[in-house]
Amino acid sequence: MAIVQQVYEFAARHPEVLQYVPCYCGCERMGHTGNHECFVKARKANGTVTEWEPHGIGCAICLDVGRDAMTMFNSGASVPQIRSAIEHKYAAHFPSSTPTPKP
Repeated sequence: MAIVQQVYEFAARHPEVLQYVPCYCGCERMGHTGNHECFVKARKANGTVTEWEPHGIGCAICLDVGRDAMTMFNSGASVPQIRSAIEHKYAAHFPSSTPTPKP
């Protein structure tokens, strides 16, 4: 459960990263546009999380993508580098991804 908490905290603190990282679990059918929405459902205008998205708790793909992005970010990677690495790692294994905007 520690990794779940860490990824949710990362999503809360760094929407500027995960909003540009696609997810590959099929959650685009839920209306998600990026990995950030797997963890955060709503925010106030000032950025404070007001509602968590429960989907990410039980989805190994969401958690893996979020964890990978968090690890790369904490190692100093830029958002374009993170996105490129995530796409390279996951796109070949999963048939679809969220319609995530480019950074």
